[in-house]
Amino acid sequence: MKKPNSTLRLLTGPKDLQMSLVFDGFLVGIGAGLVSVAYRWMLGKAETFLFAASEYLQKKPVMTLGWILLIVMLAVICTRLLKWEPMISGSGIPQVSGEIKGYLDIKPIRTILGKMIGGTLCIIGGMSLGREGPSVQLGAMAGKLISRLRGENQTREKALLTCGAGAGLAAAFNAPLSGVMFALEEIHKNFNSYILVCAMVGAATADFISKGFFGVSTVFHYELYNTFPLRYYWVLVLLGILLGVLGAFYNKMMLFGQDFFKKISFLPQEIRLMIPFLMGLILMFFLPETLAGGHAMVGLLEDGKTAASMLLLLLLVKFVFSVFCFGSGAPGGIFFPLLVLGSYVGAIMGKGVILAFHLPNGLIYNFIILAMAGFFAAIVRAPITGVVLIAEMTGTLDHLISLLLVSVVAYVVANELRSAPIYESLLDRILLKNKGVAQVEYPEDKILANFFVQCGSKLENKRIRDIEGWPKNCLIVSIKRGEKELIPRGLTRLLPSDMLIVLLDSKDLASVNEIISDLCQNKEENGREGERTI
Repeated sequence: MKKPNSTLRLLTGPKDLQMSLVFDGFLVGIGAGLVSVAYRWMLGKAETFLFAASEYLQKKPVMTLGWILLIVMLAVICTRLLKWEPMISGSGIPQVSGEIKGYLDIKPIRTILGKMIGGTLCIIGGMSLGREGPSVQLGAMAGKLISRLRGENQTREKALLTCGAGAGLAAAFNAPLSGVMFALEEIHKNFNSYILVCAMVGAATADFISKGFFGVSTVFHYELYNTFPLRYYWVLVLLGILLGVLGAFYNKMMLFGQDFFKKISFLPQEIRLMIPFLMGLILMFFLPETLAGGHAMVGLLEDGKTAASMLLLLLLVKFVFSVFCFGSGAPGGIFFPLLVLGSYVGAIMGKGVILAFHLPNGLIYNFIILAMAGFFAAIVRAPITGVVLIAEMTGTLDHLISLLLVSVVAYVVANELRSAPIYESLLDRILLKNKGVAQVEYPEDKILANFFVQCGSKLENKRIRDIEGWPKNCLIVSIKRGEKELIPRGLTRLLPSDMLIVLLDSKDLASVNEIISDLCQNKEENGREGERTI
């Protein structure tokens, strides 16, 4: 039985919201952790089977026909799953972001089942797809399912979606802080203190469950013994510029992959999915390291002995293969593969710099982790998450300055190249493909939404009564200014960093969110978004 969602209950609820969200975060952390752990285990078994099959086919190529029959069956099943639940396509992160913004209303049980089965089958077929993005969606759907079972209102459901998304990433990477930062920086798009507490509890709980199953080690194992010499920091600036350019190119090519499969839409979807499956079959004989998420490629970097020419070949093949796998719409993400690609860019450049300037060989690992953070910042445009993720993976903050330098330079270069963040671009395409998706039929509930007034925005230093373009179907019910909570009046002047708590009908969330976000956003950033859209 759903709890009544009166306006009075919404406005009085926040008094104990933070403490109640601690308990909810714990529940969501358990649910998201178990789902993500199950998915991670399934993909691990699928990857083991894939590489065993690769060795077997290399010894007995006559059995290739049997493998072709298998991938035909995999393509048929994946196609049926995509038709049964279209929201399992791709990584799932744009879908979660769309739900938070009010554009989508995803079915949690169908998505969890479809994503887990479809993602596992794609890895069995060798597709270059990661588990981390899908884990974000699985965690978010676990949070939504728990919210629905508890009869929560839409305001709390959005909080639990964010919490579940962070918990899913924490379980996938064994990196709880990264899960929290990604949920707030990329999914929720603000650092609301209530959401922060919930996300922290959820991520810590999911991480504990994950470590109970898989151990305490992180996905990447790079121990850094050398501090990057200050006199060569100009090299890091060049690395950041290179990563910014490559990140913009990566985003463009990922969208190109989707366009390619759209152009051949006259072919049945089963045939289109066969393209990356057949590419995977070829690579099973020649470069099996590039199959699946890329864990085998990570292993080649850990010994530091692989030649630069081989690294370059693996980088190029992995990149092209990833474009076709993700472009096909198969269930799977780009999160881990893009980190692998970034690490290879860093390794190749590192080998050249170390050889040219006679630097210690151990610095190769510095280049690897710095390039991962910078490439992530350029592609996803979430530099804080990238820096925290790398810090957790290496277990030290001693390299924070170099991480920040590379990430910021890559971020700025990609931004100046007018490259939109990849997940925002993918969400735009989902909404364009499903033109009626913004008209989600939510229950007739009220919802509280939070918006931060940015420096240089249209609302900065404006009195509430003088705001132009404010949507008619919503009301500012409170303003948080630091630790103070103000009652809004017509003469109240809005200042930068004010958090506006807005009451609206849940059915209007998508349209109101777009209008108020535009008013709160920095004017210069707003102009850039307009240029990208054009």
